[in-house]
Amino acid sequence: MSDFRRLSDSFSASPQLAKADFQAARDQGFAMIINNRPDNEEPGQMSSAEARAETEAAGLAYESIPMEPGQVTPEMVAKMGACVENAGGPVLAYCRSGTRSTMLWALSQAGSGKMNAEQLSGAAQSAGYDLSPLKPQLEAMSAQAKS
Repeated sequence: MSDFRRLSDSFSASPQLAKADFQAARDQGFAMIINNRPDNEEPGQMSSAEARAETEAAGLAYESIPMEPGQVTPEMVAKMGACVENAGGPVLAYCRSGTRSTMLWALSQAGSGKMNAEQLSGAAQSAGYDLSPLKPQLEAMSAQAKS
C-alpha cells in the first residue's frame, strides 16, 4: 500500500516501494522515481535493476542515488537537486523508511536557496520525518546560498 508523503509540490518521500506502487505513482502524477537504497541493504528488497524496470514499465523516469545511512556526500546532494529540478514534474524518492530521501532532498533545497532550514524542517515534520539532527547544516547551507 502506498505511503507517499508530500514534502513540497515537486517532491514526496516514501518507505520502500512495492510493485503496485510504481503504477500508483504514475496515477498520482509523479514524473520520476528516485531510489535511495543500496542493493542488498535488506534481504528480499527489490534491487535497483528491478526498480528501474518497474519504473520504466509505469512510464516514469528513474534514477538511483544509493545512500548508506549517515553516508551523504556532496555529489549525492547535487544529483538529488538536479533530479528534482529537471524531472519535468513531481518526484517520488524512496529508501527503507523515507528518511534518507527526505534528508537528501532537504540538503539539496537548502544548498540551492529554494527553502530555508525552518521551511524544510516544517515540511519534513508534517510528513513524519525529523530533520533536527541536520538543522545546523541546513541553516549553514541556506545562509551560504543567500550570500
